[in-house]
Amino acid sequence: MDPSVSELAINLARAQFAFTVSFHIIFPAFSIGLASYLMVLEGLWLKTGNNTYLKLFKYWRKIFAVAFGMGVVSGIVMAYQFGTNWSVFSDKAGPVIGPLMAYEVLTAFFLEAGFLGIMLFGMGRVSKRLHFMATIMVAFGTLISATWILSVNSWMQTPAGFSINEVGQFVPENWMEIIFNPSFPYRLTHMVLAAYLTTAFVVGAVGAWHLLKDKSNKEAQKMFSMAMWMAAIVAPLQIIAGDFHGINTLEHQPAKVMAMEGHFKSHDHGAPLYLFGIPDQENQKLKYAIGIPKASSLILKHDLNAPLAGLDTIPRADQPPVAIVFWSFRIMVGIGMMMLLVGVTSLFLRLRKRLYEAKLFHRFALIMGPSGFVAVLAGWVTTEVGRQPFTVYGLLRTSESIAPVEAPAVAASLLAFIIVYFALFGAGTYYIIKMMSKTPGHLDKLPGTVTRTAGITPAASLDPDAMNPEE
Repeated sequence: MDPSVSELAINLARAQFAFTVSFHIIFPAFSIGLASYLMVLEGLWLKTGNNTYLKLFKYWRKIFAVAFGMGVVSGIVMAYQFGTNWSVFSDKAGPVIGPLMAYEVLTAFFLEAGFLGIMLFGMGRVSKRLHFMATIMVAFGTLISATWILSVNSWMQTPAGFSINEVGQFVPENWMEIIFNPSFPYRLTHMVLAAYLTTAFVVGAVGAWHLLKDKSNKEAQKMFSMAMWMAAIVAPLQIIAGDFHGINTLEHQPAKVMAMEGHFKSHDHGAPLYLFGIPDQENQKLKYAIGIPKASSLILKHDLNAPLAGLDTIPRADQPPVAIVFWSFRIMVGIGMMMLLVGVTSLFLRLRKRLYEAKLFHRFALIMGPSGFVAVLAGWVTTEVGRQPFTVYGLLRTSESIAPVEAPAVAASLLAFIIVYFALFGAGTYYIIKMMSKTPGHLDKLPGTVTRTAGITPAASLDPDAMNPEE
């Protein structure tokens, strides 16, 4: 660590990055799933001619536009922090992560930007086929963006395909090994499924809200039904993907799994699965532990009697903050179980033909609306705090990645971020919620661009819906 940089400055810089990432990650988690949802809605409309799908497409398209914009704005700020607070990290890891982040801009962002305008404003102005292709490209672009960003993060977790030169920089040797590093497939799958679940529960909550007001609303019924299908299908898949991800993490980042499980001590003949407890890292023990004997060995190694190492095998200087990782992991898993419960319950009600009648279930779905965002944040905390005290796992410490910054300067910028973010994104979130509160299928028509198109009068051109009578 640079002796001129205080421990306080490091913690403030970490807090600043954590704060901005926490705001940013919720918008891509929503827009990734929502872009795919819009693609499905438009595709079903074109295939069936059912205007319910078109009304839902137009309803969620406006919400997507605002969420996408806030995601872009909140993401720009993070890049600046690499040059201000984390310039040493940028210098050492830049030859690897710099090109990967550039590829994200050159492929995903350009693709999204190129077709976003057509998707948002082109309906009635371009052919149906071209408009649908634009929607597909936007959805595809969000997935490509997630792919590159997850590749960067996964490389920091499980670095591969590099060498270290004489000045301590990570130099690329094999780009395929860098991009498809050992944890990348598991992290990408886990994150994309999390994005789909996040969107499904938001859509389900909005549908439940409008069903509580009017259970005969066709648009509310359709969005709620589609969201519950997604919950019923994807929640079990996410649990399976999480199991594979956990096994991969045990192989490559064992200290993180030890912290997640609360295993301060090694277990030679089967490790318990601790459900609750209070981690005491100073004394290296889990107080008031409540667990299931040998269940952790069964989950992680599929053998009741398999031995599992504990944090007593890891030097204290290399241990992550156990309490944060332990509890954030339980929040994520707990919400995942609640999501599974929603999905299973929806199947039961669907079989009994009571999916649109069960008001108690609708209230539960409404409460679960923000659950995906909480789970994503908890998962991110588990992943990133569990990697500490390293930025590049096992190779570059966080204390060695910090720029020569002063604590007061970082504190001032952090305070400014807090004020601006809560004001800006608070207003944006309020606007999104306000749009969601409007009854689907009964939206006010918005003025469009004044154009003169063959066969369309200037008066009609003020209304984009009038340009396409089928809408």
